[in-house]
Amino acid sequence: MKSILLVNERFGRYSGAEQHIYVTLPYIAKKMAVSFLYNEDTGKDSQELESVIKEKIQYDFEEKAHRAYSETWKILQQIQPQMIYVHKCMNIGMLQAFRDFGCPLIRMQHDHDMYCMRSYKYNPISRKICTKKAGIACLIPCGASLNRERQGESSRLVWRSYSKQMQQIKINKSFDEVFVVSEYMKQELITQGFHKSKIKIFPPVPLPKNDLPINSYSDENIIIFATQIIRGKGLDCLINALALVKTNFKLYVFGSGSHKQYCQELVRSLKMEDKIIFKGFVSQEELSAIYGSALFGAVPSVWPEPIATVGLEFLRHGLPVIGFDAGGIKDWLINDQSGYLIPWMNIEKMAEKIELMLNNKKLVRKLGASGREFVNTKYNFDNYIERLVNHLLDKAESFVSHQNLAV
Repeated sequence: MKSILLVNERFGRYSGAEQHIYVTLPYIAKKMAVSFLYNEDTGKDSQELESVIKEKIQYDFEEKAHRAYSETWKILQQIQPQMIYVHKCMNIGMLQAFRDFGCPLIRMQHDHDMYCMRSYKYNPISRKICTKKAGIACLIPCGASLNRERQGESSRLVWRSYSKQMQQIKINKSFDEVFVVSEYMKQELITQGFHKSKIKIFPPVPLPKNDLPINSYSDENIIIFATQIIRGKGLDCLINALALVKTNFKLYVFGSGSHKQYCQELVRSLKMEDKIIFKGFVSQEELSAIYGSALFGAVPSVWPEPIATVGLEFLRHGLPVIGFDAGGIKDWLINDQSGYLIPWMNIEKMAEKIELMLNNKKLVRKLGASGREFVNTKYNFDNYIERLVNHLLDKAESFVSHQNLAV
């Protein structure tokens, strides 16, 4: 059985990267012996992951680079992996040790933090999406060294090192391959100077659900927003669009975050408390049941989403989606097929398409059916997991064959 070292800041469920690992790791572990190097155990479904891996090794990912290199090297000598599969890890010393070890080295790039000092690729004041290659423009005019870091529903200012960011890009370019989640992310890496032959698209396909309810498309005209309530997710833009809508509706907002209070105050100022309801967090089972009576889902992100998997969940439940053309969203939000892709920040156009769907259930059913067929075909889980695991196996086997020939 080939051995693989999986590296991520967190062990257990937390956010997108951890969810991707939680879904794929059991299938990788059926074919490969998995060791897991991590910084923090979230305690969320950790035991389920422990049951399928060979061993877990905890290490301080914030350690100084020179010490991190030597300590990581010791860990690699002990484990002797035939492949290293890195998810979230920004420690230059650790990354260099992985590179120098010599076995196949793959990076799964979930977001923009490798090449963007702000990590979200858009201006926090103008909200304009950045399309530039990382470099001096990150300092002038962006001023990205001074950054705002979210902590639950609050945030704090932190200082980011420009030189370390450039080192981060350089070392990741030396990886054998980089996995990304969308065509947009592939093009972004090419802009940053990565060779396109090294970039492979592996979107974070959700687990299949065979018992999804048949949509009733309730007369309540329920619209769903279900993600973090942070400024880049554009809930305020959705609220402003809904303020222009004449037809009755209910917007259910699930989740929380640093922009929640602002959005609640916006709702009150528009006197829309009876139409826009903040639901907080609910279980996946309850959320799935609510999807069954909803009309459509909203993904109004204004930052360049790597992919926005919540949209895939909407489509899998037969809900068409309305969202802005931001980042990787257009990989799955096909205009007039799986919903409506709205020009970035065009609130009037968003209101127009919302009004259209609220008043045409036949159209909504058609979009919902075609969207579900699209996502179940293009983002088929069985095909995806087979392709991912076989790709990792092939890389590990080619490395072992090369070693044997060298001997």
